[in-house]
This record gives sequence, structure tokens and C-alpha cells, in this order.
Amino acid sequence: MPSDFVSVIKPTGVKTGEVVGQGEVGRGAIPVLPVRDTVLFPHAVLPLTVGRESSIQLIQSLGEEKTILVVAQQDARLDTPEGTDLHSVGTRATVHKVVKMPNQSLFVFTEGNERVRLGEFTQLMPFMTAEYEILSEVEPEKTPELEALQRNVVSQFQQIVTSSPTLSDDLQTIAINIDEPGRLADFIASSLPFLTTTDKQELLETSSVSARLERVNKHLAKELEVQQLRNKIQSEVQDSVQQSQRDYYLREQMKAIQKELGDLDDTQKDIAELKEKIENAGMPEETQKDALKELARLSRMNPAAADYSLTRNYVEWLAVLPWAKTSSGEVDILKAKAFLDEDHYGLKKVKDRILDYLSVRRLKPDMKGPILCFVGPPGVGKTSLGKSIARALDRKFSRISLGGMHDEAEIRGHRRTYIGALPGQIIQHLKRVEVKDPVFMLDEIDKLGRDFRGDPASALLETLDPEQNNTFRDNYLDQPFDLSKVLFICTANQLDTIPGPLLDRMEIIELTGYTEEEKVAIAQKYLIPRQIKENGVPDDMMEFPQESVALVARHYTREAGVRKLEQQIGTVCRKLARKIAEGRTEKLVITPEIIHEFLGGIKVRVDTEIAERTKRAGVVVGLAWTPAGGDILFIEANKMKGKGGFNITGQIGDVMKESMQAALTWVRSNAIGLGLDEDFTKDLDLHIHVPAGAIPKDGPSAGVTMATALVSLLTDKPVRPLLAMTGEITLSGDVLPVGGIKEKFLAAKRAGVRDVILPVDCKQQVDEDLTPDQTEGITIHYARRIEDVLAVALPKNLVEEVQDEEVREEVLQAAV
Repeated sequence: MPSDFVSVIKPTGVKTGEVVGQGEVGRGAIPVLPVRDTVLFPHAVLPLTVGRESSIQLIQSLGEEKTILVVAQQDARLDTPEGTDLHSVGTRATVHKVVKMPNQSLFVFTEGNERVRLGEFTQLMPFMTAEYEILSEVEPEKTPELEALQRNVVSQFQQIVTSSPTLSDDLQTIAINIDEPGRLADFIASSLPFLTTTDKQELLETSSVSARLERVNKHLAKELEVQQLRNKIQSEVQDSVQQSQRDYYLREQMKAIQKELGDLDDTQKDIAELKEKIENAGMPEETQKDALKELARLSRMNPAAADYSLTRNYVEWLAVLPWAKTSSGEVDILKAKAFLDEDHYGLKKVKDRILDYLSVRRLKPDMKGPILCFVGPPGVGKTSLGKSIARALDRKFSRISLGGMHDEAEIRGHRRTYIGALPGQIIQHLKRVEVKDPVFMLDEIDKLGRDFRGDPASALLETLDPEQNNTFRDNYLDQPFDLSKVLFICTANQLDTIPGPLLDRMEIIELTGYTEEEKVAIAQKYLIPRQIKENGVPDDMMEFPQESVALVARHYTREAGVRKLEQQIGTVCRKLARKIAEGRTEKLVITPEIIHEFLGGIKVRVDTEIAERTKRAGVVVGLAWTPAGGDILFIEANKMKGKGGFNITGQIGDVMKESMQAALTWVRSNAIGLGLDEDFTKDLDLHIHVPAGAIPKDGPSAGVTMATALVSLLTDKPVRPLLAMTGEITLSGDVLPVGGIKEKFLAAKRAGVRDVILPVDCKQQVDEDLTPDQTEGITIHYARRIEDVLAVALPKNLVEEVQDEEVREEVLQAAV
């Protein structure tokens, strides 16, 4: 139990007893009383509360001598200290009186006698006893320096006592009447409440009187300086309060005078303007009531107050939001169709869906805004399509980028209790567009983050849901705002990373990639004129024929969209701009030779790569879907002597690994029908590899490709040149349908593929999603079983093998 104590100083009239010589050891061992957070000095009377069982037994065991050693613990938290847990220097003390308390603890009055150093402990239980050595003091010789130090100590002590409300003025009289320097230092040390236990223990252990008095002098000087600073701060605060009160009364008088004269100051004009804005904002009744309440509170505040600017910003946000202001444009369907056709090439299904929405809005102007989500690879025109919708609707347009957003407060806003609080991005953009029914483009919604600051995707649920967002409540405003008139358009590269509840509230519109013909048309209509203008090239100084654009699209880019194509066209324009700056004056026709000069050698030759790599048996071209559009995928199989091992490599996922196992199982189960030995794996190890090993690959669309690669390898028949396939396989040999058909087909066309094998159940997707222009030049083969795939993919006889080799040579020669 901790010992609470109050230090009582022995009157100066009590004389010090005869001092035992330095180093003399006390006769016999006496009890040791450990105390917490206190130090007993010689000549001081200290009441102690004794509550520990061992300490109570110690006090009760005292005889007539009633002499103990009072020693401070090194760690006050210990309840059962041992000898090593005590300081080495303490005080020999006499117990004058013991009072038993109601809680069974003892109240002990002790008087310090001499400093002692603990010797050997002779007893540890039930309480400690130890021998001791008295640390005697020899009064130093009276010198002018010592007398000056003593007087300075007394003077500083008097100043501290005078300015302290907790110290008795009698302490000054006692200090003045003490002549001995050592005793004066002990008296002051025991009287100062601001000294820590560590400071007091250091003073107790300081046997040199001069050094002890010097330490006390430093503590007094430090405390005196602290008191002076505290008094100065208190005085300044009091002066500031008085000045504020005076300013308040004068300001009130000035307001009254200005009111009588009809002359308002800037602050009052500001309040009047805010009130007018609130009344004209058209906000709901409850919101207007709260806004006027905050405005009234603002008018009573001092402009210099810390909360003034925060309150004013809040009222201004409420006043300037478009609570009732809407776009006044009429929906003209024919005009909107013309705008969409003017701004974008192709995209028939997307334009039809947008025109359907505009038609419904024309018939029902109060309809709730749907949530459209454009999904497709980069560079296909998702964001620019949103701008065209706003133009067709004659509405304001604003774009909010969600990519990498981690903080929920970016959507809902910060609470006003935080420093620098602001509304969320939705409310901020509404303030910028100044209408309540704009078109908001939420870009990259599939790239939202999530961390300890919240989940922005969950915050978007209330924002986007037409059933909830008519009372959207921003944390900063804390007032309901109607977002149901806002047309939200989201963009994403893929749907997998969008949370299910959020995805469920959106209408998905897929934008797939473009064919080479479409890219050429887009470049001629949009990209080339824009790059000519941005790079300062005169219109009559450059001619970019279609065949040259097709060359750039085919051999210098490999993408589903047109972003890289525009970058390459920009490079050509910059090269021409340099030639014009160097003095060229005649028009430049961009021929293939000029393309090679400006852009360097051919960067992409996928058709020759397919022809070259499929020369060897066991290599098959598959089709894959990626967030950047469709792409081709090479599957390679090889064999070596072994004991039936099967290796799989290429940074592939679990689904593709299962497809490989299923493909091998089917081949082994149908070995005889394929012309193979039934136990062909007995002396072979097989290895399937998917190159581009650093890129993760997964998905249920490579089963037929892997089965074909194994059969091609084991029968030593290379697959047909410029052929690609997609589809999943079952153990029984059925070919299952897969998704992303349009993206995969367009990827095959960009790669120069001439034959594509698809599952028969995907025929409807081909008919609906692909136009005759897109399928032109490619033969589509539909397969219901893996045997149908092999019949198309592998040559049936030597004549077809020779024909395949001639086609490969033709492609490779064309590349040269």
C-alpha cells in the first residue's frame, strides 16, 4: 500500500546532537522502513502512513529505542521490495508517535536524525534490518562566497514562498533563523513541493554541504524563473480578456450607431448577402431553418474568433449549392443522335442504349437518373462518350476520378469537427457545375482502394442508388441533398474488382475494341485532325493516306483501343513540325517509307510470329480476355524421356492448371483413337508451358488449346498456320462456351489470324456482337466436341501439311 506523507519541519531551536565521526558504524542492526516516493531529511518531522504487513510488524516490534532507518525505494511500484531495491543512502529516524487508523494501517510520526549509508542486511523477514554507517557533516569554513550563496538561497526561497499560494509564510522566518548551511539546504529541500523524489534523493546523498547548497540554489533559480514566466503568461491572458471585453462593448456600440445611421460595415454586409443567398437558394424548409440559425449565430460572433471562419464557410456552402437550379435544355432525340454520330465512330449498341434513355427522359422528365457503367479496355472512348451524352442532353459535365481513392471522406465529406474539413467530391462538383442535374463521369470505378480510412465503394452505394440518393447526406453539410436528378456514368476496365452490391445497381454497357478498319476510320476522322492541331502543323502541309494509317495500326501498336495509335500519329506530326521549323515548305505525304523513317522499324509482327512458332508440333495459339481487351496466347507442349511426369509452368492460375490436367486425361483416355499407344506416357515426361511467364494468367478458356497442343505434339503434326481457338474442355471431350468472344475475336483479327475455332454455343454471341465487317477475312469454325477442334486444327494428310507449309512461307516472305 503506498505511503502518503506530509513533511513537518522541526523548529530551529532543536539542536543537532553530537556528530559521530565520519565512517563510524552504528551499534547493532536496526529495522529498515522502505517508503515510496518520499525522502526524509535530517531534523524534519515526517508523518507516514504504514500499510504493508511487513512495515506494520516493523513498527509494532519497536522497543523503547524506537529508532529505524527510513530509506526510499528505487521503484515505487514494488509492493515487496528487497534490499537491492532500496537506495543506498537513507535517514536514521526516531518514531515519536503511532496512531492506529480504522483501515488497520498505522499513522507514524518520525523525526530524521542523521544521514546514513546502508550496510549489510542482517534480516529480511518478516521485515528488513541492516547495519548502517553514519555520514557525518562538517560545517564548512565561513567564507564570503559561502555566505553570499547562503544569502542568495534564502532570498530566492523567500520570493518563491511569497508568490506561492500553497506555501506558508512561516517558512520564510524559519529559513532566516537557520545559520548552518547544511541544515538550511536540508530544510529548504524538504519544504519545496516541486522537487521530485529523485532530486530529493540526490540532495540526501550529497554529503558535501557546499555542493548540496549549490544544488538547492539551482533548483530555486529554476523554479523562480518558471514562476515568473507563469505570472507573465497569466498577466497577458488577463490583459487579453479585458481587451476582448472592451472591444466587444465598443463593437456593440458601433453596431448600434451604424444601425441608426443606416451604414453597415463589411461584416454586416457579408451577413446580409449570405442571408439573401439562403433565402433565394430554394433549399428545403428544414435546411433553410438550420442555415438561418447558423447565420444568426455567425452574426453574434466576433470575426476574430477561432470558430468564425469555420461557421462562415459552412453557411456559405449551404447558400451556394444548387438546391433547386436545373438545366433548362429540352431533349431533342434527332439532335442527340447527330451529336453521338459526330463525336464517335461505330458503337451502335452503345448509342442505341443512350438514345433509349433520352427518349424515356423526353416522355417522363421527372424520371430518376440511371447508373450507366461503360466497361472496356483503355482507349476505346469511355470518358469521351460521357462528354457526348452531356452535350446531347445540354447538361453540365463533370468528371470525378476514383482511381486509387482510399478515403471514404472523399465521397461523404469530413465532419465539421475536423480541422480543414470539406464536403465530399460529389458536393464539391455540384457547387462547380451550379445545377442539380449534371452528368457526372465517375472514372476508374474498378480501381477504388480500401484501408483504415473506410471503404469508398460502400459509400458510393448511397450516392448512386436512385432509391436512396434523393436524401444523400454529406458528413460536412449534415443536410439531405437530392442526387436523384444527377446522371451518373461510371467507367471501368473490368468488373471483377467492383463490389457486388455496387455492381448490382449499375447498368453495364460493354465497349469492346476496334478492328483495323475501324481504327483507320477513327484516325482519319478524329485522331489525325486533333494531332495536327495540337502540334501546330498547317492542314495543307501533311497528307496521311489510309494505307499508312493501317500500317501504323497494324505494325506499330497492339491494343484494343486507339490511344497508342494516337500517340504514334502524334509522333509523326512532331517529326513533321521539326522539318517545317528547319525550313521545309512543300507538303509531305506520309508514305510507308516515311513511317519507317519517323517511327523506326516495325514493332509488331504477330502474324509472322504465329506462322514461325507454329512450324513446330505442340505449339497452338489460344485467345484470352484481359482488362486491356483481347489478346492471343501461345501454348507450348514438349516431351522428353521419363517416367510419366507432367510439368506445368508459366505463372498460371488454378483454373488453367485444372484445364491442363483435364486435357491430358482426355488425351490418355482416347489414345487409341488418336493413333497413340495406350500407355504412351510410360516412358515420357510431358511439359506444358505458357510463355510470358511474368504475367499472371488464369481463366476457363484454354482447355481445347491445351488438348490440341498435346495431340499435335504426340502425333507430330503442326497445327494449321494462322489459326487460333478458345473454349473449355470436359473430361468427356465436350467443348464448353466461354465469355469475351468479341474481344477475343478482334484480338485474333489484329494478329492476322485467318481461322478461329469457337464453341458452338457461342454462335449467338458472334451473331449479336460482331458485324459482317468485323468477321470479314476470318473463317469461323464451331466445335461441339474436341474431335471437331482437332479435325480443323490438324492437317489430315500430307497434302494439307504441304499446303500449310506454303502458307507459312508466304506470310514470312511478305514480312521480309
